[in-house]
Amino acid sequence: MDKEEIEKGSPDLEISLKNHEILGLARQESDFQSQWDLEWSRLQVEVEELDKILHSPTDDDEFGDAIDSSFQDCNEKLGLRKTELSAKLRSVVQLKRELDEVLTQDELIQYEIRSSELDNQIQKKHRQTCKHYDTYNALMEIKALMLKEISLLNSISLQFQDAISSVDGRGKLIHSLEGILKGTQQKLEKVELTLQSEEKICDSIKEKCTTAISEQRQNSSLLKLLQEERARNERLRAQITRT
Repeated sequence: MDKEEIEKGSPDLEISLKNHEILGLARQESDFQSQWDLEWSRLQVEVEELDKILHSPTDDDEFGDAIDSSFQDCNEKLGLRKTELSAKLRSVVQLKRELDEVLTQDELIQYEIRSSELDNQIQKKHRQTCKHYDTYNALMEIKALMLKEISLLNSISLQFQDAISSVDGRGKLIHSLEGILKGTQQKLEKVELTLQSEEKICDSIKEKCTTAISEQRQNSSLLKLLQEERARNERLRAQITRT
Protein backbone atom coordinates (compact mmCIF):
# COMPACT_ATOMS: atom_id res chain seq x y z
CA MET A 1 0.00 0.00 0.00
CA ASP A 2 1.53 3.30 -1.06
CA LYS A 3 1.42 6.62 0.72
CA GLU A 4 -1.51 7.92 -1.29
CA GLU A 5 -3.66 4.91 -0.40
CA ILE A 6 -2.71 5.24 3.25
CA GLU A 7 -3.57 8.94 3.23
CA LYS A 8 -6.91 8.24 1.54
CA GLY A 9 -7.57 5.24 3.77
CA SER A 10 -10.35 2.74 3.46
CA PRO A 11 -13.44 2.86 5.74
CA ASP A 12 -12.25 -0.30 7.53
CA LEU A 13 -8.80 1.18 8.14
CA GLU A 14 -10.30 4.41 9.39
CA ILE A 15 -12.59 2.53 11.77
CA SER A 16 -9.67 0.40 13.00
CA LEU A 17 -7.55 3.47 13.62
CA LYS A 18 -10.40 5.17 15.47
CA ASN A 19 -11.02 2.07 17.57
CA HIS A 20 -7.31 1.78 18.32
CA GLU A 21 -7.17 5.43 19.27
CA ILE A 22 -10.21 5.28 21.53
CA LEU A 23 -8.96 2.07 23.18
CA GLY A 24 -5.61 3.72 23.79
CA LEU A 25 -7.26 6.76 25.31
CA ALA A 26 -9.55 4.57 27.39
CA ARG A 27 -6.49 2.68 28.64
CA GLN A 28 -4.76 5.98 29.42
CA GLU A 29 -7.89 7.15 31.16
CA SER A 30 -7.97 3.97 33.27
CA ASP A 31 -4.28 4.28 34.14
CA PHE A 32 -4.69 7.95 34.95
CA GLN A 33 -7.77 7.16 37.04
CA SER A 34 -5.82 4.53 38.98
CA GLN A 35 -2.94 6.91 39.55
CA TRP A 36 -5.34 9.64 40.52
CA ASP A 37 -7.12 7.32 43.00
CA LEU A 38 -3.80 6.37 44.57
CA GLU A 39 -2.72 10.00 44.75
CA TRP A 40 -6.11 10.97 46.14
CA SER A 41 -5.88 8.30 48.83
CA ARG A 42 -2.34 9.36 49.74
CA LEU A 43 -3.26 13.02 49.90
CA GLN A 44 -6.42 12.19 51.82
CA VAL A 45 -4.35 10.35 54.41
CA GLU A 46 -1.95 13.30 54.62
CA VAL A 47 -4.86 15.72 54.97
CA GLU A 48 -6.41 13.61 57.74
CA GLU A 49 -3.06 13.38 59.57
CA LEU A 50 -2.46 17.10 59.17
CA ASP A 51 -5.99 17.84 60.28
CA LYS A 52 -5.46 15.77 63.42
CA ILE A 53 -2.17 17.54 64.12
CA LEU A 54 -3.80 20.90 63.36
CA HIS A 55 -6.61 20.35 65.86
CA SER A 56 -4.35 18.86 68.54
CA PRO A 57 -3.38 21.27 71.35
CA THR A 58 0.08 22.84 70.82
CA ASP A 59 1.83 26.10 71.53
CA ASP A 60 4.19 25.97 68.57
CA ASP A 61 2.93 28.68 66.11
CA GLU A 62 5.62 27.98 63.56
CA PHE A 63 4.65 24.35 63.42
CA GLY A 64 1.01 25.37 62.90
CA ASP A 65 2.01 27.66 60.04
CA ALA A 66 3.95 24.83 58.44
CA ILE A 67 0.94 22.58 58.77
CA ASP A 68 -1.31 25.21 57.13
CA SER A 69 1.17 25.63 54.28
CA SER A 70 1.43 21.87 53.74
CA PHE A 71 -2.35 21.57 53.81
CA GLN A 72 -2.67 24.33 51.20
CA ASP A 73 -0.08 22.63 48.96
CA CYS A 74 -1.98 19.38 49.19
CA ASN A 75 -5.21 21.10 48.20
CA GLU A 76 -3.48 22.76 45.24
CA LYS A 77 -2.06 19.42 44.06
CA LEU A 78 -5.48 17.87 44.44
CA GLY A 79 -7.09 20.64 42.39
CA LEU A 80 -4.43 20.27 39.69
CA ARG A 81 -5.06 16.53 39.50
CA LYS A 82 -8.79 17.15 39.18
CA THR A 83 -8.18 19.64 36.35
CA GLU A 84 -5.95 17.17 34.46
CA LEU A 85 -8.49 14.39 34.88
CA SER A 86 -11.32 16.64 33.64
CA ALA A 87 -9.30 17.54 30.55
CA LYS A 88 -8.62 13.86 29.85
CA LEU A 89 -12.27 12.98 30.30
CA ARG A 90 -13.37 15.75 27.91
CA SER A 91 -10.89 14.48 25.31
CA VAL A 92 -12.17 10.92 25.68
CA VAL A 93 -15.80 12.03 25.41
CA GLN A 94 -15.01 14.05 22.27
CA LEU A 95 -13.28 11.08 20.64
CA LYS A 96 -16.18 8.82 21.56
CA ARG A 97 -18.57 11.24 19.84
CA GLU A 98 -16.37 11.29 16.74
CA LEU A 99 -16.24 7.49 16.77
CA ASP A 100 -20.05 7.32 17.01
CA GLU A 101 -20.25 9.47 13.86
CA VAL A 102 -18.04 7.03 11.91
CA LEU A 103 -20.08 4.51 9.91
CA THR A 104 -19.89 0.91 11.06
CA GLN A 105 -19.07 -2.00 8.75
CA ASP A 106 -22.76 -2.94 8.41
CA GLU A 107 -23.70 0.67 7.63
CA LEU A 108 -20.96 0.87 5.00
CA ILE A 109 -22.20 -2.36 3.40
CA GLN A 110 -25.77 -1.06 3.32
CA TYR A 111 -24.55 2.24 1.88
CA GLU A 112 -22.62 0.38 -0.83
CA ILE A 113 -25.67 -1.74 -1.69
CA ARG A 114 -27.94 1.30 -1.92
CA SER A 115 -25.33 3.16 -3.97
CA SER A 116 -25.05 0.23 -6.38
CA GLU A 117 -28.84 0.01 -6.72
CA LEU A 118 -29.07 3.75 -7.36
CA ASP A 119 -26.29 3.55 -9.94
CA ASN A 120 -28.12 0.74 -11.75
CA GLN A 121 -31.33 2.75 -11.76
CA ILE A 122 -29.51 5.81 -13.13
CA GLN A 123 -27.90 3.74 -15.89
CA LYS A 124 -31.22 2.15 -16.79
CA LYS A 125 -32.92 5.55 -16.90
CA HIS A 126 -30.05 6.91 -19.00
CA ARG A 127 -30.41 4.09 -21.54
CA GLN A 128 -34.17 4.65 -21.73
CA THR A 129 -33.65 8.39 -22.23
CA CYS A 130 -31.08 7.81 -25.00
CA LYS A 131 -33.45 5.36 -26.67
CA HIS A 132 -36.31 7.90 -26.55
CA TYR A 133 -34.07 10.62 -27.97
CA ASP A 134 -32.94 8.34 -30.80
CA THR A 135 -36.55 7.45 -31.59
CA TYR A 136 -37.56 11.11 -31.51
CA ASN A 137 -34.70 12.14 -33.83
CA ALA A 138 -35.52 9.32 -36.25
CA LEU A 139 -39.20 10.26 -36.33
CA MET A 140 -38.35 13.94 -36.85
CA GLU A 141 -36.06 12.99 -39.76
CA ILE A 142 -38.82 10.84 -41.29
CA LYS A 143 -41.27 13.71 -40.82
CA ALA A 144 -38.91 16.16 -42.56
CA LEU A 145 -38.45 13.75 -45.51
CA MET A 146 -42.19 13.19 -45.81
CA LEU A 147 -42.85 16.95 -45.78
CA LYS A 148 -40.27 17.42 -48.53
CA GLU A 149 -41.85 14.62 -50.59
CA ILE A 150 -45.33 16.07 -50.12
CA SER A 151 -44.09 19.51 -51.13
CA LEU A 152 -42.35 18.04 -54.17
CA LEU A 153 -45.41 16.05 -55.22
CA ASN A 154 -47.63 19.10 -54.83
CA SER A 155 -45.23 21.14 -56.94
CA ILE A 156 -45.15 18.48 -59.66
CA SER A 157 -48.94 18.15 -59.58
CA LEU A 158 -49.42 21.92 -60.04
CA GLN A 159 -46.92 22.20 -62.90
CA PHE A 160 -47.68 18.89 -64.63
CA GLN A 161 -50.47 20.11 -66.90
CA ASP A 162 -48.49 23.17 -68.03
CA ALA A 163 -45.30 21.12 -68.47
CA ILE A 164 -46.75 18.46 -70.78
CA SER A 165 -48.45 21.02 -73.03
CA SER A 166 -45.15 21.98 -74.69
CA VAL A 167 -41.92 20.30 -75.75
CA ASP A 168 -39.77 22.61 -73.62
CA GLY A 169 -42.02 22.03 -70.66
CA ARG A 170 -41.74 18.27 -71.02
CA GLY A 171 -37.94 18.56 -71.24
CA LYS A 172 -37.78 20.70 -68.12
CA LEU A 173 -40.10 18.28 -66.32
CA ILE A 174 -37.95 15.30 -67.28
CA HIS A 175 -34.78 17.16 -66.20
CA SER A 176 -36.42 18.11 -62.91
CA LEU A 177 -37.52 14.52 -62.28
CA GLU A 178 -34.01 13.27 -63.03
CA GLY A 179 -32.62 15.74 -60.46
CA ILE A 180 -35.16 14.56 -57.94
CA LEU A 181 -34.25 10.93 -58.66
CA LYS A 182 -30.53 11.71 -58.28
CA GLY A 183 -31.09 13.49 -54.96
CA THR A 184 -33.24 10.60 -53.73
CA GLN A 185 -30.55 8.09 -54.66
CA GLN A 186 -27.93 10.16 -52.83
CA LYS A 187 -30.13 10.26 -49.72
CA LEU A 188 -30.72 6.52 -50.04
CA GLU A 189 -26.97 5.87 -50.25
CA LYS A 190 -26.42 8.07 -47.19
CA VAL A 191 -29.09 6.17 -45.28
CA GLU A 192 -27.56 2.84 -46.32
CA LEU A 193 -24.13 3.98 -45.09
CA THR A 194 -25.68 4.99 -41.78
CA LEU A 195 -27.44 1.62 -41.60
CA GLN A 196 -24.20 -0.23 -42.27
CA SER A 197 -22.44 1.75 -39.54
CA GLU A 198 -25.24 0.99 -37.08
CA GLU A 199 -25.12 -2.69 -38.04
CA LYS A 200 -21.37 -2.77 -37.38
CA ILE A 201 -21.92 -1.20 -33.96
CA CYS A 202 -24.71 -3.69 -33.26
CA ASP A 203 -22.49 -6.61 -34.28
CA SER A 204 -19.70 -5.31 -32.05
CA ILE A 205 -22.08 -5.04 -29.11
CA LYS A 206 -23.39 -8.55 -29.76
CA GLU A 207 -19.82 -9.88 -29.86
CA LYS A 208 -19.01 -8.14 -26.55
CA CYS A 209 -22.21 -9.51 -25.04
CA THR A 210 -21.34 -13.04 -26.18
CA THR A 211 -17.83 -12.68 -24.73
CA ALA A 212 -19.25 -11.36 -21.43
CA ILE A 213 -21.72 -14.26 -21.22
CA SER A 214 -18.91 -16.73 -21.87
CA GLU A 215 -16.75 -15.13 -19.18
CA GLN A 216 -19.68 -15.14 -16.76
CA ARG A 217 -20.24 -18.84 -17.35
CA GLN A 218 -16.53 -19.50 -16.86
CA ASN A 219 -16.51 -17.47 -13.66
CA SER A 220 -19.57 -19.34 -12.41
CA SER A 221 -17.85 -22.64 -13.12
CA LEU A 222 -14.68 -21.52 -11.33
CA LEU A 223 -16.73 -20.24 -8.39
CA LYS A 224 -18.50 -23.59 -8.13
CA LEU A 225 -15.17 -25.42 -8.15
CA LEU A 226 -13.83 -23.04 -5.51
CA GLN A 227 -16.84 -23.63 -3.28
CA GLU A 228 -16.49 -27.39 -3.67
CA GLU A 229 -12.78 -27.21 -2.86
CA ARG A 230 -13.50 -25.02 0.16
CA ALA A 231 -16.14 -27.45 1.42
CA ARG A 232 -13.71 -30.34 0.95
CA ASN A 233 -11.00 -28.49 2.89
CA GLU A 234 -13.43 -27.74 5.70
CA ARG A 235 -14.37 -31.43 5.91
CA LEU A 236 -10.70 -32.40 6.03
CA ARG A 237 -10.03 -29.80 8.71
CA ALA A 238 -12.96 -31.12 10.74
CA GLN A 239 -11.63 -34.68 10.46
CA ILE A 240 -8.15 -33.57 11.52
CA THR A 241 -9.64 -31.70 14.48
CA ARG A 242 -11.58 -34.75 15.63
CA THR A 243 -8.50 -36.96 15.42
